[in-house]
Amino acid sequence: MDTDATGALSQLLGEGEAHPVHEVNTAGQSPFLLTSDHYGRILPRALDDLGVAGSELTRHVAWDIGIAGVADRLAEMLDAHLIAQRYSRLVIDCNRPPAAVSSIPLISEATAIPGNEGITEQQRTARRREIFEPYHGRIEAAIDRRLHDKQPTVLVSLHSFTPVYAGVARPWHIGALYNRDTVLPQLLLRHLRAEGDLVVGDNEPYAVNDLTDYTIPVHGEARGLVNTGIEIRQDLIADQSGQQQWAERLARIFAEIEVELRAARPVD
Repeated sequence: MDTDATGALSQLLGEGEAHPVHEVNTAGQSPFLLTSDHYGRILPRALDDLGVAGSELTRHVAWDIGIAGVADRLAEMLDAHLIAQRYSRLVIDCNRPPAAVSSIPLISEATAIPGNEGITEQQRTARRREIFEPYHGRIEAAIDRRLHDKQPTVLVSLHSFTPVYAGVARPWHIGALYNRDTVLPQLLLRHLRAEGDLVVGDNEPYAVNDLTDYTIPVHGEARGLVNTGIEIRQDLIADQSGQQQWAERLARIFAEIEVELRAARPVD
């Protein structure tokens, strides 16, 4: 790794390490542009294990369990472009403003992250430059191209959540998340509730806001795109069968929503 004059790490990712951006179906014709901020849990070699036990690195503190399998399948089923991020949220959280304390967390839930203690500004900058910025730059470029080509664009940010948090069980199977724009979330909520077998969260278990979120405020709201966040409970998508079932369900629902959006208003 390269270091600066003070000995601080100025380059994070070494030769042969994975590019932060994972994409599926870049030429997809669906109006839905899918993103997944917490798709992967890779740690750069230079950071070793961040001082975190291996058992912790498979938990939600490191990534959104199950969402990768759902996202990849959903992109193919919808003929949608997926842009996802391969590195663990413990290195840098790609759904947090870079200035937020939780961008490079010292503690996640109850898990301490020793490798994030006392890092220099140069090391912070390297994480932003080599992981955060390529990911969000790719989303921005994809939106720019779609708008230039007059391709209808609806942003859907895919996440998963833990069945239990701080000792409290979460009853929702899936939630629609939003802030200023309620067009797509309300359609999604209606379709999900019509399924008849789901407990559906309306801005649960989280709500979007400018201080704690990045993808929807910056790429959705600031660009004037119809948008929503989706949270799926992790025990429902922990294996390939669950991932396939949820991808199929969401593909069917989004196909129906696309018809409604096109009938009601232009989706570009």
